[in-house]
Amino acid sequence: MKIYIGADHNGFNFKQQLTQVLVKAGYQVVDEGDAKLNPDDDFPQFAGKVVTAILSDSDESSRGILICGSGQGMCMAANRYKGIRASLCWNVDEAKSARNDDDSNVLCISSRYTSLTDAEEIVNVWLNTSFAGAPRFIRRLQELDKLG
Repeated sequence: MKIYIGADHNGFNFKQQLTQVLVKAGYQVVDEGDAKLNPDDDFPQFAGKVVTAILSDSDESSRGILICGSGQGMCMAANRYKGIRASLCWNVDEAKSARNDDDSNVLCISSRYTSLTDAEEIVNVWLNTSFAGAPRFIRRLQELDKLG
């Protein structure tokens, strides 16, 4: 599975560490930036790079991980793109629900309020939970796709 990952300055170190964990686990990780720590960068550019890469990828199983201070900004930015279902997850229960119920394709994580250990567990559950595909879930996703 290909994972596109991006972070602003608040999530930069966290992204570097999480990338190592993912690569070690056998995932193909594509770093969409930032390439170096830049205290003046802004999260929307990295959210845009990650979601554009996902939407351009012919492999529908590709996913994205976005990290910023709170995770909220990345989540808001990513969800502006049609076809993206970004979820801000603080624990494994949210991660499981985001995938099982909502077929989340982008995981947003807070670098301020989530430890690396917790993030590893959240990412693992999120990556290994399948979409249940229940008719009500599919119907809701179709309704989302009709929004603005």
